[in-house]
Amino acid sequence: MNETPTETVRAFLAAVRRRDTDAAMALVSPSAEANLHPLRVRNGGADDIRALVTSTVNAFPDLRLTERNLLELGDVVVVELKLEGTQAADYLGVVNQEKHIDVDQAWRFTVDTAAITGVDAYWCQNQLYRRLAVKRLDEVAIVGGAA
Repeated sequence: MNETPTETVRAFLAAVRRRDTDAAMALVSPSAEANLHPLRVRNGGADDIRALVTSTVNAFPDLRLTERNLLELGDVVVVELKLEGTQAADYLGVVNQEKHIDVDQAWRFTVDTAAITGVDAYWCQNQLYRRLAVKRLDEVAIVGGAA
């Protein structure tokens, strides 16, 4: 059993590194709130966290998740991460092109009695798209010829 919020978060991240979604989700309360900002998920739940973790471990068989900084503030743990891997399946709506990614992320976990009760995840979606060789989505494309 994890005794501190930091231990709980580190156990969650270790399970993700092992690609063990069930072990990671065993540390998440069924009533957890999820705000996955780049995915426009607000006031989501544990199912949204599971979907993101599952998609990540399935898309990147060589997944590396590196903690850069970790800060515990009472029941809140903020982790700065780097997610790396080579895409082997569709990921967050992006068709597999076998591209390598390295994306900086920040996750804010709220932990209550050894269970994660909230996750706020942040990363630059445009950086992710660039790494996966997706055309920029913030430019208007002109389709078709002149009238």
